[in-house]
Amino acid sequence: MQSIIAEAGWPIGPLLFISVVALAIIFERLMALRLSRVCPAEVATEASRLLRGKGVTEESLDKLAQSSLSGKVLSTILANKQQPINEIRLRAEETGADVAHEMQRFLPALSMIATIAPLMGLFGTVVGMIEIFAAYQPGGTDPGQLARGISIALYNTGFGILIAVPAAIAHRLLRVHVNNLLVKIEQSARSLIQQIHP
Repeated sequence: MQSIIAEAGWPIGPLLFISVVALAIIFERLMALRLSRVCPAEVATEASRLLRGKGVTEESLDKLAQSSLSGKVLSTILANKQQPINEIRLRAEETGADVAHEMQRFLPALSMIATIAPLMGLFGTVVGMIEIFAAYQPGGTDPGQLARGISIALYNTGFGILIAVPAAIAHRLLRVHVNNLLVKIEQSARSLIQQIHP
């Protein structure tokens, strides 16, 4: 691996950096967007139990809100259960927007990496081409310098594509996963509102 990096020249440095950033984002989002952390089934059950048992207190609402992202929305609904249904829905939508923003954190950065990685690879290709032209001399071309220019061009192009494709796939899959989780949260919220206002 070290020999490949050496052959690819200095333009490979930024590519390696954004590849590490992309891996960190993917790993962090996979951990943060687990169903058990975002929308566990027991949270909706607990919210219904609090509503039926008249156990809606500030302490129980705080505990529910801190349990998961879904719990934040359900606790908002319970905190406003005395309000008209339109007001409850408005408050739930406001909290839901905050939750959606939190779930989509870092995804724009991952999309940006998928977009700029091929461009950074193309920049490495240009640097390699400059090396190739610099190797040309009227008296004859230096084969070592010519080979180095070709290596820089090809390695950087390959690395750029190698980083961009998985980043783009991961971004798309995470966006779909976030949308599915938001639907589950919305279904739980709708069910709790119907229990308050049948």
